[in-house]
Amino acid sequence: MSGDAHLLVAADYVVFAVVLLLSAAVGFYYAWRSRKQGTSRDFLTGGRKLNALAVSMSLTASYMSSVTVLSNPAEVYRYGAIFGYLSISYVLAVVYTSEVFLPVFYRLAINSTYEYLELRFSRATRLLAMVIFFFNALLYTGLVIYAPALALNQVTGMNLWGGIISTATVCTLYCALGGLKAVVWTDVVQIGIMFAGYMSVIIKCVILKGGISTILSDAQEGGRINFVDFDINPLRRHTFWTLVIGGTFGWSAVYGTYQPQVQRYNSCKTIKHARLALFINVLGLACTLTSSVISGLCLYSFYKNCDPWKAGQVSSPDQLLPYLVMDILADHQGLPGLFFAAVYSASLSTVSTSINAMAAVTMEDLIKPRIKLSEKKLLLISKGLSLFFGIVCVAMAGLASLMGHMMQAVSIIGGVCGGPLLGLFSLGVLCPFVNSKGGLWGLVAGLAAAVSVTIGEIISPSPPEMTRPLSLSTEGCNFSSGGSLNWTTPLPTEPSLYIATPGQNTDDIHVVQWHSPSYLYFVVIGGLTAIIVGIIISLLTGGLRETVDPRLMLMKEDTLSYHLFKRVKDGVMGGTDSVGQPNKEDEINKPAEEKFDNTCVSSF
Repeated sequence: MSGDAHLLVAADYVVFAVVLLLSAAVGFYYAWRSRKQGTSRDFLTGGRKLNALAVSMSLTASYMSSVTVLSNPAEVYRYGAIFGYLSISYVLAVVYTSEVFLPVFYRLAINSTYEYLELRFSRATRLLAMVIFFFNALLYTGLVIYAPALALNQVTGMNLWGGIISTATVCTLYCALGGLKAVVWTDVVQIGIMFAGYMSVIIKCVILKGGISTILSDAQEGGRINFVDFDINPLRRHTFWTLVIGGTFGWSAVYGTYQPQVQRYNSCKTIKHARLALFINVLGLACTLTSSVISGLCLYSFYKNCDPWKAGQVSSPDQLLPYLVMDILADHQGLPGLFFAAVYSASLSTVSTSINAMAAVTMEDLIKPRIKLSEKKLLLISKGLSLFFGIVCVAMAGLASLMGHMMQAVSIIGGVCGGPLLGLFSLGVLCPFVNSKGGLWGLVAGLAAAVSVTIGEIISPSPPEMTRPLSLSTEGCNFSSGGSLNWTTPLPTEPSLYIATPGQNTDDIHVVQWHSPSYLYFVVIGGLTAIIVGIIISLLTGGLRETVDPRLMLMKEDTLSYHLFKRVKDGVMGGTDSVGQPNKEDEINKPAEEKFDNTCVSSF
């Protein structure tokens, strides 16, 4: 390895352009096919005619953002393969979502997740939740657009704002023209491109290292194979418990309450397809995480004796994987372009998802309740909203430049916003005695708790003895440090959420008697606080005396586990269904075409 910078060549730009044009073409094709959509509901939900496979791939693609592609391998490089325990949280979160939230949301046939909150609690609760959603979506989208453009600009010389504007322009156009169908089917293409980019790096690394066994051996010697860590200390950054518990809460918030994900599985033609989409999506998440972990171990195997970050060749860990790509694939014209197209495809899928979701929330929560318009006008407004939010996302990319390490920033933002909402929706679906006062104050308290721990992390970042970054070396470097970093200690301290602080005096950390819990627990703190406060306030304000429409609550007949248990029990006891009776499951699984007022209570 050398310290010389590599630049993209013409073939890389051609591959990059072709791949992105392919994504855009698929989106525009479905936009053209959907040009005769007659209602805003069809535009925003795909007419509830999408199948499980397409939706599952779209769910995975929207998760697999540029943060996943760039930051997760860097996380494994610095903290080890224990990061792979997140796969357990994926399974638990999807099961919880499928059993608890999906039946209720699908039954109500709502376009906006937050519409449920007004039906169950109050309009004030709905509006506050909507504000939290917009804060989360805009910050997250800005980060997803800006971070990969910055990484590629610093490593390859690719124009920074050219990448940002092209990403936002392409996905805004097909979102505004084709709605959810265009977004979903473009995601299907982009997920293939993303995995191709990952595999190009992994396969080349394995070839250069003489086999996967060498990479694993290097990782073992460097302490990266660190799965045996069951420390229950909540202040530790990554342990089995922080990853599984914090990850389960975090991903339950994403799949159970976050508008883009709920909007997708609600667009399936039956609830069986919606459930199947969620479970197939787990396989996609597992493949994505496995690719991230292996890429991180490849990074370590190549740079175990000369860490580019400490040596000043890159300015943040998020640039390590692009640096490796230019180091090992620069001689293969076109392959670097394929990888960077994968990064931008990840951005496209996430940004288009957010644009479509924000347009849906604005339409359902702000416009329709206040203004009576024809369906033609509502459709035009929906398309205009998609265009507007695309422009806003470009502006938010500027704010994202103030963020620190991408993956931690995204996790903390999601924790602050997702935890209280997860607690609130769980109360609404599971606890009939929780009233509007308990729901509203539970949300406020959960948000306050999550914000408080976040501020604590900003003021007093967790010290190295809690985060426990693994050792990195520059002993084998054959180039002089560019001096772009100010590290003087053996290992850089963990950057804060918003402003990187490489020169921070670690003595100051110990003066403040506060150590932040793992960033993965922020969502747990917000969620549990919302639940506890919501229950207490409801009990104190007469919640036990109030009644709730049963359609807004989860019933045992809604759950898949109930039906599976019943079938097993009938099989063991020798019971059989009544011959000639209509199949209840077939009736239950019909698409919920009507809105709340005309919806049947039963659901499978």
